[in-house]
Amino acid sequence: MNLAPLTKRFVLHFGEMGSRWGINRTVGQIYALLYVSPRALNADDIGEALGFSRSNVSMGLKELQSWNLVRLQHLPNDRREYFQAPDDVWMIFRTLAEERRKREIDPTLSMLRDALLDQSAEGDDIHAQARMRQMHDLVELMTGWLADVQKMDSTTLVSLMKMGAKVQKLLEAKGKVARSVRAGLTGRSALDLPGDEAAQSAQLPDADRS
Repeated sequence: MNLAPLTKRFVLHFGEMGSRWGINRTVGQIYALLYVSPRALNADDIGEALGFSRSNVSMGLKELQSWNLVRLQHLPNDRREYFQAPDDVWMIFRTLAEERRKREIDPTLSMLRDALLDQSAEGDDIHAQARMRQMHDLVELMTGWLADVQKMDSTTLVSLMKMGAKVQKLLEAKGKVARSVRAGLTGRSALDLPGDEAAQSAQLPDADRS
């Protein structure tokens, strides 16, 4: 099985980039091949195309299966196992995000929670604990957002990604409105109000707005 020039270029590049992402180069190349292949491939096909030994291919496929990044298939009258990457690139993104969360983020979040519950902190540990709380809050916010993203279908997720610039403009417009409201309450010019003060004005209780 000889790789077409463009496919070979993609596979080699993905292997190099994979090593920078913390993924074994062999695993990266195997996945790149499965991703662009028009059909499911068995271990012999992969080894022949990439010049890898059977043992390296086997270990690479096991790693990809542990990440839930490949699907195992069987063909009629064929005892060999065939592998294929999911067709939906957003499904791949969600799977990678979920697996990295379980392997990398969850253990850190658990450690931070335990540290914040420790009542014996004193001296420099009090400062360290305060810094850990900031990190905990950020990580928890990110994981909450990621959990919401995981529930979205691919069409909704694409729409969300395309809204990035629009959301920024919406927040800027909200800030301008908040400054105008604050200016009306204080008799000051909206241009004189800092952004944080304007944001606070948007949350004033009704009694303060009258």
